[in-house]
Amino acid sequence: MKEVFINYRTGDGEKTAALIDQELSRRFGPKHIFRASRSIAPGEAYPGSLLAALRRSSLLLAVVGPDWINFRTRLNDPADWVRREIEEAFTCELPVVPVLDGRKTNRLSKSDLPPGLERLADLQSIPFDTHDTEDGLRRISDLVAEMVPGLDDLAQADETSPASDAVTNSIGDMCGTAVQSRDFTGDVGGTVVKGSHGPVHTGSGSIYQNSRHVSGDRHFSGNGMTYFEGDNHGNVQHRFGETDRREDHSR
Repeated sequence: MKEVFINYRTGDGEKTAALIDQELSRRFGPKHIFRASRSIAPGEAYPGSLLAALRRSSLLLAVVGPDWINFRTRLNDPADWVRREIEEAFTCELPVVPVLDGRKTNRLSKSDLPPGLERLADLQSIPFDTHDTEDGLRRISDLVAEMVPGLDDLAQADETSPASDAVTNSIGDMCGTAVQSRDFTGDVGGTVVKGSHGPVHTGSGSIYQNSRHVSGDRHFSGNGMTYFEGDNHGNVQHRFGETDRREDHSR
């Protein structure tokens, strides 16, 4: 269902209509906003598409540019589509809001309008300052949210949605187990040992601690050992058991 119908005249306000369409589509979704040049597909019959979309809408925004009233010949033509769309909205009792495009655009006067559009001069309009489009678009979109409460505010939903729990793994090439906490960027190389209590072996080969082991025809076990291959000059002493007491231990 097209909730908001944007009425505009080519050559007078089509750029502002495109800006409004872009902002409302961002906030409420493009399927809920109708603007003829975007919403009607090539090859589609536009008369039927225009009227069908208008009759399914809940609000019509009529973009009135500085030269809008100067297209008097067209406005006096009952077949003019800008006129037909507004008159159809009146027939369907849709709310119609004139959007005055630019600082030089004045409110409409009944004396300047054909009989079918005189009612347009009685409607409260909303100005759109082309020198401050951000504020103008915000006020228009806020008005739409107020007048069509059934629209979902997608922009607000994005701001309040919880952050994703997904974490991107960017460690790089690695083999084996990797533990990553939150986001990590860059490669890890070398060996890092922290907070170790006890033997640590980071090279190749075996490590022995408090165990019996065999190397060739030699067997080693016990509290300690000393082994030499080749000549030895000097004494080797071992002392096991309790440590020596200080000579003044009895004092």
